Amino acid sequence: MNDCMQHEKYMQRCLELAKNGFGNTSPNPIVGSVIVYNNKIIGEGYHKKQGESHAEVNAIQSVKNKDLLKYSTLYVNLEPCAHYGKTPPCANLIAGLGIPNVVIGSIDTAAHVSGKGIEILKNAGCNVVTGILENESRKLNKRFFTFHEKKRPYIILKWAETPDGFIDIDKKNKKEIEPTWITNELAKTVVHKWRTEEDAILVGTNTVIHDNPKLTSRNWTGKNPVRIILDRELKLSAKYTVFNNEAETLVVADKLQGNSIRNNLSKNVGIEFVDYSSDFTNQLFLLLIKRNIQSVIIEGGAKVLNFFIDRNLWDEARVFIGDKIFGSGIQAPQIKKNIFYEEYIGNSKLIIIKNKVYLVD
Repeated sequence: MNDCMQHEKYMQRCLELAKNGFGNTSPNPIVGSVIVYNNKIIGEGYHKKQGESHAEVNAIQSVKNKDLLKYSTLYVNLEPCAHYGKTPPCANLIAGLGIPNVVIGSIDTAAHVSGKGIEILKNAGCNVVTGILENESRKLNKRFFTFHEKKRPYIILKWAETPDGFIDIDKKNKKEIEPTWITNELAKTVVHKWRTEEDAILVGTNTVIHDNPKLTSRNWTGKNPVRIILDRELKLSAKYTVFNNEAETLVVADKLQGNSIRNNLSKNVGIEFVDYSSDFTNQLFLLLIKRNIQSVIIEGGAKVLNFFIDRNLWDEARVFIGDKIFGSGIQAPQIKKNIFYEEYIGNSKLIIIKNKVYLVD
């Protein structure tokens, strides 16, 4: 086996390990690391949770005979960090232990790292190889790279539509304040799983008024996303479920509303004011960047979904097609279906569409 094939073999293991931290490390990336001596893995680890040890540290700690480190190769799918955060720099640790070879999947393009980790390693005399399974490494951390390179969260559009192209019934005919279900319970569970994997979920005022959604991950084990409500005129009262204490909620209102913050909202609800009439998306993205929100699921309604579609500000769309026929109602968003993946979940079809303009490779 030549060096390139061997490097890819062990980098693939790094990627597999990294996936174990998915949904738990944000705003940090998901990273896996292995340590190889004499063509044998002697240590491996992954970043389990934000604030805890990084993958390289866990891999090093798992090596039983630390004397072998001076003759080994460390593999990691992302450039070792070079800054002091909640943990010390991994690049300094690797250099200090005298590990002679480091193989890296992709460079960390975050401004506080971006080549600095590699520089530390090379200055310590380490032989550094980069770009091994680079595309795979970047795709794995597409949220992290989008956040740092495009200065916005990774945006996932999600909706369910009928075979005849409707996302909801006519609101005038809706007697109760609850969602109009198009898909099945299994699809609902899948959606709740997705919520545990992303930092935030976003809806507009009308969705809250007509559906009174919880926007939590109650049907799946994991964290709840931050609930972001675009409530321009501050129409919503504390009676709606999104203002309960089950998850953090952020209301984004128009600055024309002044400081009319309601005192009867729970402590986990925050309100931010922006200018809805000018450059709204950039202001929204700045708010989310400030809060380290790297990914957002936009669940509606149709007006909000179309707003982001019309401006081509989305990375992927996850669309369920149920088996109910409405005949009339609210039209589903129209989007060019560059289908990346499709499957049936019970009697509902799921299609995943990637926006090629913003695809992180």
